[in-house]
This record gives sequence, structure tokens and C-alpha cells, in this order.
Amino acid sequence: MDALWLALAFLLGLLFRHWGFPPLVGYLAAGFMLNAFGQQGSELLDQTAHAGVLLLLFSVGLKLRLKSLIRPEVWGGGLLHLAISGAVLGLGLSVVLGLPSGQALLLAITLGFSSTVLAAKALEEKVELRAFHGRLAIGILIIQDLAALGLMALAGAGAPSPWALLILGLPLLRPLVTKLLDWSGHDELLVLYGLALALVVGGQGFEYLGLSSELGALLLGALLAGHPRAVELSKALWALKEVLLVGFFLQIGLLHPPSLVTVAGALLFTLLLPLKAALFFFILVWFRLRARTAFLTALALTSYSEFALIAAKIMVHNGQLAADWLVLLAITVALSFIVAAPLNRFAHAIYERLESRLARFERSDRHPDEQPVSLGSTQILILGMGHAGAAAYDFLKKRQHLLTHHRVLMVSGVDSDVGKVERHVHEGRRVVYADAEDPGFWHRLKLEGLRAVILAMPDPEAKHIATQQLRRHGFQGLIGAISHHPEEEAALRAAGADMTFLAFNEVGVGLAEHIWEALEDRSHPVGKVAV
Repeated sequence: MDALWLALAFLLGLLFRHWGFPPLVGYLAAGFMLNAFGQQGSELLDQTAHAGVLLLLFSVGLKLRLKSLIRPEVWGGGLLHLAISGAVLGLGLSVVLGLPSGQALLLAITLGFSSTVLAAKALEEKVELRAFHGRLAIGILIIQDLAALGLMALAGAGAPSPWALLILGLPLLRPLVTKLLDWSGHDELLVLYGLALALVVGGQGFEYLGLSSELGALLLGALLAGHPRAVELSKALWALKEVLLVGFFLQIGLLHPPSLVTVAGALLFTLLLPLKAALFFFILVWFRLRARTAFLTALALTSYSEFALIAAKIMVHNGQLAADWLVLLAITVALSFIVAAPLNRFAHAIYERLESRLARFERSDRHPDEQPVSLGSTQILILGMGHAGAAAYDFLKKRQHLLTHHRVLMVSGVDSDVGKVERHVHEGRRVVYADAEDPGFWHRLKLEGLRAVILAMPDPEAKHIATQQLRRHGFQGLIGAISHHPEEEAALRAAGADMTFLAFNEVGVGLAEHIWEALEDRSHPVGKVAV
């Protein structure tokens, strides 16, 4: 039976991806379809789903910068949204449905939470976890998780164990944890070490202390954030995490068979999602963020959280809610996923259409991270300073000696990952923080003197947007883009790119060139001709 579930999840995931939706929408549909045929979840599926969620949050933690949580727009924005949405929706539930005020408030606050799983996965797929809006969204989600601990106690889950105070000493374990990571090598021991930290220490360890296992997995990942091998560990766990997460989305659809009344109630709550997004948008703009950042962050948080199901289970178990509420919330969460997934997929295109309307809400004084970018006398601009971008930067800087002293080749890099920018600046490269997918970036950028642009970002949509924006703003120079799949090349050239290079092909060509040069160097001293 589990094999049938996997086959159905694969087929529907493939179908929905063909239609332009994320595969997770297909996995949700598979769960609903199995539910309609009378199938029920199993203990194995529950364990699989839970493990997938923990690995996802552990991976998010690996890319987290904890100091970002102390920013006012993170803790202030997160808590202010919960307070306003909880008060307004709680009043509505109490007046319209006649729920006791305490229960109505608890239920309203749970609906104020956004899905960490959906937001993290959507941001990860677009390689935006470390972009400014991605870090902001994840930070707000962590604030929500911390607030959830108190809510669990109020809902009757019980207070954390007194031993929970031990987590305050978690940073003291960092030297040991990082040393074990160094000793784990690059093969199966690395994967096992990641599983042990996420599922055993973070998951079961935090549950033993009366805390959220999800929060534990995230904090254990954050303990390794910034380590040189954190990215390698994240990549090693990637495939396993993706497979296990299928169980989570199947589980949502398999929870309970719905009735017409519960479906109608779920649809009503789903219709409130735009109001939830709007509240996030206006709160973040009030914190001096630009309209684009506020919009993308709000869209990433436009969903209902799986935590609503956990809180509802507790309240149903305590007799505070009727069992139908659990079914209603399960459908609500699933519908919010179906609505939010495609919205996040096309978030940048949606903002471009709404930019003129949303930008009018910006404040005149800007957030420090949203200040205009100056590139000076840059002649070659590299967008995306990962491995490929850094290699291109170093190659171009070394070629300066071929130019006369009358011409100086000025190369600059741009990246939306603050950590990368700091590292490159420390290593002597001229790199600035900016998001090339932001239309506002191109409005503020002076293109005079710029002769060529290299697009080295990993996300195809980001390269497509950057190419369009360059041509739209009158750039006549060369645009070269790195692509990872042949189908990307046609789209980039149609958008205005002059040349595209398949990454793996160029790696092979580059290695062959080095081998050829080495053979020539060895053959010439003895008078042989290189072949």
C-alpha cells in the first residue's frame, strides 16, 4: 500500500509540475485522493513526515544567522502581526461562532502562524533562503515558533520541563559539534551525523525536555551555521529530506474525510489569506522596508501553519473544541498550501505587475539594508558570487596585466547573500549586497560605463529577470549567462542574453584546456610537437 501511495504521489507531482505548479501541490492532491478512496494514514507515514520536517528545519538552521533575530523588523514584525491578527480574528470567532473568548483567542493565534515547511521549501527552491526577504521570513517564522511554546502550555500541552533551561547552554556545545563535523568525512558518516543531530539530539532531545522537536532541529542546525562545511552537510541531506517530505504532504491530505460544512468553513478561512498577507505587508513597510521586500516576505508567509493542527489536537483532546474543528483546520492548512505554492512560484512576476501600486506605500526613510547600491566605475558586473561568479571575478582580475596602463579593468560583484558578501570583501574582492531580482535595484543603478554583465546566479528565473531588466533600462553591452539545463538557454536568449554557457560543458572544456596546456609544456622542452 505504501508503494501505491508513493507511485500516486510521483504521478501527480509530475503532472502538477508539468502544469507549472510546484510538485508539492501534487503530493497534497494525492493525499486527498487517497482519503477519498477510504485510505488512512499509518504510523510509518507519520514518522516519515515528522523526519522530513525535522530535516528541512535542520537545513534551514544551517543557513541561519541568529543575530538576524534581534532585528526590530523580525521580532517586532512577527509579534505585532500575531497580536493584531489574533485580536481581530479572535473577536470574530467569539462573536460569530459563539466560542468562549479564551478558546477563540487561542484558535485565532494559531491561524496567525505561517507554515515553516512551506515557506522554507519555497524559498529554498528559488535559492532565496539567504536573500534579505528570505532571511526576514525565516526570522519571523522562528519568532512564531518561540511564541508557539507558550501557546502550547496555554492550550494544555503542559509546561516545559525545568531541564529545558539547559538549552541556554547550547552554544557551549558548538566546539564539540563542529569538531565532530570535521571528523565525519565526506561520505555516509556525514549523512549519519546530520541525521543524528536533527532527529535524535534536536528532535527527541528537545521533546524529552518538553520543547518542540521542530525548534530543536532548527537550533541544532543553527549551531553549525557559518561552518565551512555547513553547505556540504546541507547538500548531503538534500535528497533524503526531499523524499521524506513527500510523507508530510501526503499526511495532510489523509487526516480526515471532510464534510460539506467543514469544506465551506475551510474555504472561508482560505479567503482570509489576502488579509493576512496585507497585514504583513503594511507592518513591514512601517518598519521602513521597501515595498518589494515587504511583498515577497508577506507572500512567503501567506499560509496557515501545520502548528494549527497540533494546537487543535490538544484542544480537542482536552474537550475544548469539537472534533470537526480538527478536520476543518486540516483542510484549511492544505488549501492554504495549494494557494500559496503557485503564488510563491511566481512572486517576482506578480510584484512586477503591482510595483507601481505597492511602491506608493514605501516610507521616505529607508531601512539600512535597503539603501541604493553604488558600483562606481565598474566595467564588468558579475551577478551572483557563488563558486562560478567568484571564479569569473578572479579570472578577469588576473587578466588586467594584459591591458595597458591607460586602461584599468574594473570588476564588481553583486550578491543577495550577506554572508557571501562579507566573505568576499574580507578576501579582497569588490562585492556589494543587492538583489538582482529587485526591479528597484535596476531603477537605482547607473549603467554608464558598464560594458558587460555576467549572470552567475543559480536560479533561472533570477537570470531571466536580470536580463529583461538590463535590456529594459537600455543596456547595450554584452550579457553572458551560465545555465544548468539546455532548456534555459532559449529563454535567456529570447530575453536578451548575447551568450549562454552550459555549466557542466564549460567545466569539461576548461579541464581539457588545462590538460592540453600541461601536455604542451611537457612536450616543448624535448622538442616534441603537441598533438
